[in-house]
Amino acid sequence: MSQAARNLAEGEGNLIVIAGVPLLADPRGALFWHEHGLLAVADLHLEKGSSFAARGQLLPPYDTATTLTRVSHLIADYAPRCVVALGDSFHDSGGPGRLRDCDRDSLRSQQRGRDWIWIKGNHDPEPADGIGGVFHETLKVGALTFRHEPNGGRGEVSGHLHPVARITHRGRAVSRRCFAADESRLVMPAFGAFTGGLNIRDAAFADLFGTLAFTAYLLGDARIYSFAAKRCLPD
Repeated sequence: MSQAARNLAEGEGNLIVIAGVPLLADPRGALFWHEHGLLAVADLHLEKGSSFAARGQLLPPYDTATTLTRVSHLIADYAPRCVVALGDSFHDSGGPGRLRDCDRDSLRSQQRGRDWIWIKGNHDPEPADGIGGVFHETLKVGALTFRHEPNGGRGEVSGHLHPVARITHRGRAVSRRCFAADESRLVMPAFGAFTGGLNIRDAAFADLFGTLAFTAYLLGDARIYSFAAKRCLPD
């Protein structure tokens, strides 16, 4: 683990405890479970740009390279034994086939020397050839279960909803990607460069948590900031 990652781990405000398990919330939008050397990211949506381009909506074709570079920085900082990608890793089922050779090489380099687990998502439900790693519907490690779509179970770490929180700061409204969590379950922010977000005051989060008594952990430049969900603003 790099010195920057050690400094982050020493900040108690960056720890989120789920089902009794302390997880380090990185302000770049990832989770690190030190006990198992496990790094988790959600909703990479690789090849979203090329997917939109195929439908005539031109986006800059750099989202995959940008996202994989961000992942590589996390790997350099934490040296994980295992990387778990929590579904919707590609924007559609044809995404793996559209990967540029340089991006495929980057992915292989990041996988070298560690386990890499792709969790199936609603955008990428089937295993794909040529991208390495192994595919699972869900992954259970100790008290935690990693899956794409949340179902509210205790110890669940999921993605899919792309949580965003909106707060008032110095007289103006600020929206940031965030982790949404209570003591039993956590929804991760979307990690992909071109991904949008869903306000945590949306009914989907109230349905999942059963109440507004959960916390939004907003991504800052160097740390996370926690706010009670009921204090956050609707759209």
